[in-house]
Amino acid sequence: MSTEFIIAAIVTIVGLTTPILLAALGELVVEKAGVLNLGVEGMMLMGAICGFGATVSTFNPWLGILGAAAGGALSSMLFAVLVLELNSNQVATGLALTIFGTGLSSLMGLSYTGFIVPVFGSIFPASLASDPYLKVIFGYSPIVYFALIMVPAVAWFLKSTRAGMILRAVGENDLSAHSIGYSVKGVRYAAIAFGGAMAGIGGAYFSMVITPMWAEKMTAGRGWIALALVVFAGWRAGRLLVGAYFFGILMALELYAKAAGFSFLPSQFWAAMPYLMTIVALSVISIRDRSGGNAPACLGKPFLPST
Repeated sequence: MSTEFIIAAIVTIVGLTTPILLAALGELVVEKAGVLNLGVEGMMLMGAICGFGATVSTFNPWLGILGAAAGGALSSMLFAVLVLELNSNQVATGLALTIFGTGLSSLMGLSYTGFIVPVFGSIFPASLASDPYLKVIFGYSPIVYFALIMVPAVAWFLKSTRAGMILRAVGENDLSAHSIGYSVKGVRYAAIAFGGAMAGIGGAYFSMVITPMWAEKMTAGRGWIALALVVFAGWRAGRLLVGAYFFGILMALELYAKAAGFSFLPSQFWAAMPYLMTIVALSVISIRDRSGGNAPACLGKPFLPST
């Protein structure tokens, strides 16, 4: 196995992992606030088309990322209003958001078929980013480094800041948090908006970095992997990073298995491997700990104050 092959594999795995990691970090914050949003896939697709459209209009990929974050956050607000104001079922509403986001992104994308957007330039000198060996560290899109920075940032926010402790308190016991004066709905609105923005940026990674052109359903179910990853990681940001790269390796296996000609198994098996492992991981965790482990106590429950 050559050094060039190893470097190419690492670069591929990092690229495949980044959008899942971004979406999972956002969902982690949402679930820590006691809300279960199954609409990650729909928000990722909305971010993908909004980011792509903004980049086509402005020729500036940085403005495209802002557009993607805005698109994901705005679509998440539909979910927030329904579950926080109307107390609709969070599971059903999240599924509806995925369906809505998938359909609306396809409709919006009709006018962008055939367009190609400008890609991000390297934030490091070309001598480092294009070096055959150093590119394994310096040769990625700025979004990759943003995702990696956000892992410790989210962990620090949840564990060491007053706002993070309030958010966790809302997720563990919303009535107690409400009784001492915290705005449960306000905290959850903010968490849902953050989760939507992160999912939107993750979706934009597909349309602006991986393949800088628009295609329907280009996230290919990665939002569901991000959802499972939060549970797989035990609602901890550090484990989230490890789990994301585990699933990234599984997704890379499909590409390299096809390239190596592993004909003893059909290509569909390799494509399904990440999703099969998602089911296996969740099943093992469920059997091991029926009580839900580290799941926030109020996760998925409506907030019903007595006053």
